[in-house]
Amino acid sequence: MPSPRRAASRIAVAAFAGWNDAGSAATDALSNLLEQWGAVPFVELDSEDFHDFQVTRPRFVMDNGERRLILPRTRLFEAVTPGGRGAILIDGIEPSMRWEQYCREILVNLVEHRVSTLVCLGALLADVPHTRPIPVTGSSNSKKLRERYGLERSEYTGPTGIVGMLDHYARETMDLPSMSLWAAVPHYVANPPSPKAVLALLTKLEEVVGEPIDTGDLPEEARAWGEGVDTLAAEDDDVAEYVAQLEAAKDAVDSPEASGEALAQEFQRYLQRREQGGPGGRPRG
Repeated sequence: MPSPRRAASRIAVAAFAGWNDAGSAATDALSNLLEQWGAVPFVELDSEDFHDFQVTRPRFVMDNGERRLILPRTRLFEAVTPGGRGAILIDGIEPSMRWEQYCREILVNLVEHRVSTLVCLGALLADVPHTRPIPVTGSSNSKKLRERYGLERSEYTGPTGIVGMLDHYARETMDLPSMSLWAAVPHYVANPPSPKAVLALLTKLEEVVGEPIDTGDLPEEARAWGEGVDTLAAEDDDVAEYVAQLEAAKDAVDSPEASGEALAQEFQRYLQRREQGGPGGRPRG
């Protein structure tokens, strides 16, 4: 296996627990990469520099019969994809303080390790039905990345999380091309795990990595998750009705009739009807 430090065109993939991680979809997607790509940690940010332990509390876990204290931490890993591409994986928890310093420490490491593209993974709660494909939206401030991967330029305004902050500073302070991929998790099944959203993120990420990503049992887990939500919805008439409404709205948006060209044609017909005084228009004279 080639050395990560010698691999060309490195990609960095980041995910953070907390505000940016509905249903734990983003961090679970990153965990898949950590396992599949044999990642090895090389840097850990100092927890006390970035976390208020009363906000993000340390916790005890049992490890081989011994109790171990786990601090909120952010670690950077080196890895090589099965296709031989070097990768840096960033596994963290959204910090409580010093966000600029936090981003700066991460980005300095990425530049030192010759990363060419940063991909931030996120997940948000949305009005989407669990019975349809999970939408994944992508945005980038790099024109080259937008054109290459069919991404949008972000027009979002409002509160942001560490994903938005890191993505912004990558371009503004390090001139590092970056993008964000966000999965929409149905808000009525927000509790983790969300295997269908994890699978959607990894599928989209394949395009950027340039090779298949081993998803293991995720397709089966996503199917079982969907069946479980179906069962719960069937037991509650209100939930079932709400899901049906979401399905109808989603299908209407995805239908060919909802395309820009179709809408323009329909509007033209509407104007013609108004001129002729036909159905849908106002009689003239």
